[in-house]
Amino acid sequence: MKKLSKISNGVHFIGIGGIGVSALARYYLKRGDTVSGSDLASSEITKDLEKLGAKIHIGPHSAKNVPNIVDLVIYSPAVRPTNPEYVRAKKLKIENCKLKICSYPQALGELTKQYFTIAVSGTHGKSTTTAMLGILLEKAGLDPTVIVGTKIREFGDSNFRMGGKVVTSNSQPATSNQIPDTSYLVIEADEHFASFLNYWPKILVLTNIEADHLDYYKNLNNILKTFKKYISHLPKDGYLVINGDDKNIKRIINNDQLTINKSRINKYGFSQAKDVKRLRKIMKIPGDHNIMDALSALAVARILKIPDKISFKALSEYKGAWRRFDISKITVNKKQITLINDYAHHPTKVRVTLKAAREKYPKGKIWCIYQPHQYQRTYYLFKDFVKVFKDAPVDKLIITDIFDVAGRETPEVSKKVSSEKLVKTIGRKNTIYLPKDKIIDYLNTNLKGKEVVILMGAGNIYNLSARLKEKP
Repeated sequence: MKKLSKISNGVHFIGIGGIGVSALARYYLKRGDTVSGSDLASSEITKDLEKLGAKIHIGPHSAKNVPNIVDLVIYSPAVRPTNPEYVRAKKLKIENCKLKICSYPQALGELTKQYFTIAVSGTHGKSTTTAMLGILLEKAGLDPTVIVGTKIREFGDSNFRMGGKVVTSNSQPATSNQIPDTSYLVIEADEHFASFLNYWPKILVLTNIEADHLDYYKNLNNILKTFKKYISHLPKDGYLVINGDDKNIKRIINNDQLTINKSRINKYGFSQAKDVKRLRKIMKIPGDHNIMDALSALAVARILKIPDKISFKALSEYKGAWRRFDISKITVNKKQITLINDYAHHPTKVRVTLKAAREKYPKGKIWCIYQPHQYQRTYYLFKDFVKVFKDAPVDKLIITDIFDVAGRETPEVSKKVSSEKLVKTIGRKNTIYLPKDKIIDYLNTNLKGKEVVILMGAGNIYNLSARLKEKP
């Protein structure tokens, strides 16, 4: 595929409402391109894109949604070859050989070749670290373009920030020795479907590695092999920034077949006692996992020769991201509560998030309403979820139905696991199952006031927050 360095006349997105795809749509809108797209359901994201000028079709995908004159079609990784819009794009390509058709990771991968790219990868902490880095570079005057998997307050509640102009395909590739004259791109680099193998960063950040997305990878060894291949994308003058406390990252780094020069590996971790102490004192968002994310951003800043004074100030001002321990005070049925929205959907992230909540509210009555995300994940990590919730520092745990991810489930697995089975196996008296449409009534009836209520999960559980604010 050719580089996307020219200004396209028209770009169509299949699955434009996705958190990653929508950020790329914002990029093309900001360039002045004509953007169209489609998604099965309307959302805050699609409505925001429409306000920016995108023409969006909501509902079942249709060949009619694809403009007859279009230069580039970008599709979500969840889109299958039988999708009518994808099929239509293929037919248009026969008529117009200049039309480019590519997946979101492929399109983003082309951009990574045109910028000095800093890619953040790992099982947890990608969005927070990417946000911290984007804000930090902005405060340092480096004017980065940022693509992140959540909405950031500092970016105007957007998952995208447009920075300095792109390095064109005729320019020399950016190197670490050309930092002052370089256009920066900071991206959240997802490992699912091995998407990050499309990316070519100059600085690669690894936050941690655990078993996840086992519907694709099957086992941890395959995950580690893929991460090792990803690291090989770094150029000779690139940098690898790693969580030195993570056992699985250590397994990769200690491998004799690793191609990167060990002198260009920068480690961070809790052994940085002075940095940790300072971050604990100044950061607004709670939890050791957020301290680790801040340490990774600090490590990158030091590679870029950004003064610590600027870095610590930027990190101290970071307000947190949408659905990442997102705190608000609301009144429910005349009772004031603290509401927290959080994206945690992996056992480890659930554990550290609930631990952070207990640390922040040591005497508070904490209620967690959890929506499992994807049958496959719930099935493969079932024992881990049970262990985490058995020991969870909460006063009430409500588990609702598993969020079904379109195109990612199999009937065989769906029949083997359920939220009711998860609740029964957890076996705690304070744990119940409730269908999502029963939760609001239950809260209206049972909340006494002053509780801390956490809406947790990567699906649509956060929609309850708006309904909680409504009068019963």
